[in-house]
Amino acid sequence: MRELIISLLVGMAIGVVFAAMGLPLPAPGKLAGVLGIVGIFLGDKLAHMLLRLR
Repeated sequence: MRELIISLLVGMAIGVVFAAMGLPLPAPGKLAGVLGIVGIFLGDKLAHMLLRLR
């Protein structure tokens, strides 16, 4: 849980820095982009699960 909180705080800090500098966010701004990242993560986890079952 601590890792999740730290990740959220660091992500928020990066968002503030990018906004203050007037730069575009280094993350997808639309739900489809976020779902793509989640899909990549879930695909990785699924691959590891399937390889362990072999």
